[in-house]
Amino acid sequence: MKITEHINAAKGKTLFSFELLPPVKGHSIQSIYNAIDPLMDFNPPFIDVTYHREDYIYKQHENGLLEKVSYRKRPGTVAICAAIMNRYKVDAVPHLICGGFTKEETENALIDLQFLGIDNVLVLRGDARMADSGFIPTPGGHCYATELLQQVLDMNNGKYLYEDHEVANADFCIGVAGYPEKHFEAPNLKTDFRYLKQKVDMGADFIVTQMFFDNNKYKEFVALCRENSINVPIIPGLKPITSSKQLISLPKIFHIDIPEDLSDLVHNCKSEKEVKDAGIEWMIHQCKELVEFGAPVLHFYTMSNPGPTRKIAEAIF
Repeated sequence: MKITEHINAAKGKTLFSFELLPPVKGHSIQSIYNAIDPLMDFNPPFIDVTYHREDYIYKQHENGLLEKVSYRKRPGTVAICAAIMNRYKVDAVPHLICGGFTKEETENALIDLQFLGIDNVLVLRGDARMADSGFIPTPGGHCYATELLQQVLDMNNGKYLYEDHEVANADFCIGVAGYPEKHFEAPNLKTDFRYLKQKVDMGADFIVTQMFFDNNKYKEFVALCRENSINVPIIPGLKPITSSKQLISLPKIFHIDIPEDLSDLVHNCKSEKEVKDAGIEWMIHQCKELVEFGAPVLHFYTMSNPGPTRKIAEAIF
């Protein structure tokens, strides 16, 4: 089923879903199952699986010269999605990203997804490689999420890169990212919002937000969307703070704001266990407010660590 169909079928009830990271190469599919099993009690209608581009390492030769070598750290998202759907009978939502993939590789992935009966995709530009100061497009690939979105929309309309034979229309339900506190590369929220509206006007079916810790940011973002005729479902992305280090790492990596009350709460904790418990309690309070507000889904960024999400879900669902 499509994400929009799941939401419509819920008839106003808030659903539970979560996102997984593919395991580091060398780990088996069991590591994915270990991350999913503790959360299946809460009946997620869908599970997201992230996509990751190649990265680079520098290999030193005996003569002292360095060779730049491309490598992939994690196995493919398409295969993981197929395994999830086969084992759990829930919809898997693969991320599609611009970086690291040519248009041909993207089309091949979409063909595989369509063949497997995967109805949903989340379209993202993706992050820069660790060694790069900013996002560098892959030669022959897409520079922007809008371009990637258009490729998926084209396939939905039966338009492939090379139409050398009769093709069938795809029928993907397409999600895009939303940033209640704006994307860090946008000069201001208004400019960032204009690009979001462009994606929805093009045909995006739902929005998943970046994580946030102040529900007012989400409520203001939803209001802004509705005032500008963006009427697709807006799914809040959520992640509890589980260590004191995240007061620095989360704003640095995800460019989000930590409310003063939350940072004071963490600073006053006497141990990392207290920090974890406080972060979970904060998120439980957030989730209760979001359910009352009418959020269609509570979508958790688990980082493949199901423990904290399970504690939160037990208090909500």
